[in-house]
Amino acid sequence: MELSKVTLEIFSKLEQKWLSHCEGKKTRVLSIDGGGTTGIVAGAALIHLEDQIRAKTGDSHSRIADFFDIISGTGIGALFATMLTVDNGNGRSLFSAREAVNFVTEKQSELFKIKNVGVFRRGQRFSGKSIDKVLEEAFRREDGKVLTLKDTCKPLLVPCFDLNSSAPFVFSRADASESPSYDFELWKVCRATSATPSMFKPFKLTSVDGKTSCLAVDGGLVMNNPTAAAVTHVLHNKRDFPSVNSVEDLLVLSLGNGPLTDPSRQTLRHNGYCSTSSIVGIVFDGVSETIDQMLGNAFCWNRTDYVRIQANGLATGEVGLRMEEMLKERGVESLPFGGKRLLTETNGQRIENFVQRLVASGKTSLPPSPCKETAVNPLTNDR
Repeated sequence: MELSKVTLEIFSKLEQKWLSHCEGKKTRVLSIDGGGTTGIVAGAALIHLEDQIRAKTGDSHSRIADFFDIISGTGIGALFATMLTVDNGNGRSLFSAREAVNFVTEKQSELFKIKNVGVFRRGQRFSGKSIDKVLEEAFRREDGKVLTLKDTCKPLLVPCFDLNSSAPFVFSRADASESPSYDFELWKVCRATSATPSMFKPFKLTSVDGKTSCLAVDGGLVMNNPTAAAVTHVLHNKRDFPSVNSVEDLLVLSLGNGPLTDPSRQTLRHNGYCSTSSIVGIVFDGVSETIDQMLGNAFCWNRTDYVRIQANGLATGEVGLRMEEMLKERGVESLPFGGKRLLTETNGQRIENFVQRLVASGKTSLPPSPCKETAVNPLTNDR
């Protein structure tokens, strides 16, 4: 009997220790929209976010993954999210935000290489072979092993749409840790969520054990803004997030990638119908705005816990100038019962205020993936 009491006391203390890192600390969620091929808006926000973290902590080696508990992304946002969470072999993110953004910028022409198709070569599509090569090289280890969902230092969430099941399919580290049937190579995950129907063929991929397959098209069609998927995942994943019971336990930063459609420039074809590219843009923007509205309602009693960064009118010019313009734009916030309001703070200032809360609560203390392998060598390509 005495032994049982001692055992109970030991397990109680262990449980308290496990949950202590969550006391008074909210679970931090970072979500990055899809949309476009450059990711200018999200890229600018990510660089500013990490620069502010380093400035406020005084640690020049701090990375975004150090201060977030889960990162999600769709399309170009998924590429950023994956690069920010892929493990360097020592439990930390391999890429800084600036390195990830520079990679996308430098590899732009290869990631989204235009090729002419059709009988008269008048149609245009992106080259699947070109993007496959770049992504596979980016997420391949020095010893030749291609990294998978389990090889991330923080939980990762990436959606696509599976034509086989006619339903959304969400890649997650949590599922990959449970079974190899849900563990996929990271480059294929990024490829799947980026397969825009009008520009890429559907992309077929299988799990590492070959038991699960998916015929994927762009996740942006159903989850261009993956914030709601990330929030739902955290609320229902008690293994990784045992202390989260409601949105009151969350701190969420959602990064848009600018609207794909400009209402002032929308024109109909001569027959009165919208073009396919216009419809795709409307779907992507509509999904993002709907999710923003829903989360605005969910966080209506604690609005500072949900911050949405979005550009509404990017200036033309060099990429660097457009990034600066986005940070200088005044922020926009969804209202609980519909509509939006223009804030006095700029996007840059909103990120800075958010970082103050991140740094004040300290680095995340989430354990690594339960199925994580022993330390591995850094990736190739001199990074």
